[in-house]
Amino acid sequence: MDGVDNSPQNADISTAGVTPEGVLSPADGETLKGSDLARAALEAARASAKARGKQGGRRTTGGANRSKRRRWSGAGPDDRDPQPLGRLASRVAADHGWAERLAGGNVFGKWAKLVGEDVAEHAKPITLSDGELTVQADSTAWATQLRLLQRELIKRIAAGVGDGVVKKLKVQGPQAPNWRFGPRHAPGRGPRDTYG
Repeated sequence: MDGVDNSPQNADISTAGVTPEGVLSPADGETLKGSDLARAALEAARASAKARGKQGGRRTTGGANRSKRRRWSGAGPDDRDPQPLGRLASRVAADHGWAERLAGGNVFGKWAKLVGEDVAEHAKPITLSDGELTVQADSTAWATQLRLLQRELIKRIAAGVGDGVVKKLKVQGPQAPNWRFGPRHAPGRGPRDTYG
């Protein structure tokens, strides 16, 4: 019923020598217990296997399963040794192709350190796509200054986060206020006396 053949022709030890206290030894009629019982069962199993034509002892496997066998790393470093979390995170990022996006995130996270405190106070990065970093300045004077410093800023960013992350710098001035509020508005240019 459970997949095991319990038929009497395959029984190795006859039930005549079995008592509730242990197994009777066929030679001298005494009861076996503990390790003697285990030895007797092992000998019976070996004899049964030999009668069926199987070789006793440990199983030897072919060369196909040898590679699955556990190897010890020894004293040197190995990939299976515990790794620092930062190293594992960078390996996962490299395996999944996230390294470029993470380097772009470093530009935003380290902006003040990369370009300097004075520039970071008056300009902030907006977007980074395909190597083009869009920066918005808080005044038109700072936008002009950033356009003049564009090559040096790209060199500083490349030294901080890696070469090729930022290839081009696009500088925007401050945004003028939008006078279109709500879903409906009157056509025209808006108030011209203030900003015109």
